[in-house]
Amino acid sequence: MELLTNKKSGHSSTQRYVDVEEIRDGVLVLKTGALRAVLLVSSINFDLKSSEEQDAIISQYQNFLNSLDFPVQIVVQSRRFNIDPYIDLLKGKEAQQTNELLRFQMREYQGFIKNLTEISNIMSKYFYVVIPFSPVENEQGGLLQKIGDIFNQKKTVGLKSELFHTYRTQLMQRVDHVIAGLSPIGIRAAALETEELIELLYNSYNPSLYASTILKNVEAIELQS
Repeated sequence: MELLTNKKSGHSSTQRYVDVEEIRDGVLVLKTGALRAVLLVSSINFDLKSSEEQDAIISQYQNFLNSLDFPVQIVVQSRRFNIDPYIDLLKGKEAQQTNELLRFQMREYQGFIKNLTEISNIMSKYFYVVIPFSPVENEQGGLLQKIGDIFNQKKTVGLKSELFHTYRTQLMQRVDHVIAGLSPIGIRAAALETEELIELLYNSYNPSLYASTILKNVEAIELQS
């Protein structure tokens, strides 16, 4: 379990505006007690598809949306392109190169790439699907009971681990449904784990450090059958 609160000094100025109480077993637990799972999804270049392929994608996407009986949120995040791993690769190749002329050319190429990314401000886009689950959805009873449950969700989830795991299981069923629904469209998807969720939140509230962290590589994910 990863807590976002600072027990020694209390909430920092940023933490007061974060709706997340804790990150637990790959799930965001909000201050209201509701749960959220986050999927990192790949993209497709719709404009490069033929008209028949575009029609098929639209049809599959409609089928996916019609299959949902719960809301989802689609988030697009832009970050400065992180060129450091590629530069490190080039430096390694340069160190192994015995031809002095090629070594010089590789150094010049590294400088060109650095200048290009600094001048052009190249951005990378990341796509996420946020899937919700609220314990209130599982409750039966009258209006007053449900209103009381809303204010007691945090206490219920925080103190009763067995309830958290029950709700998490139902949330993961929704996650599996979304992954399966996106697969026919040609979109890969994977749920972010605890550390990746922490990195995502940290990067979201520290925009100047967007390029410092690399999350899950969604392009390496196998398509679900």
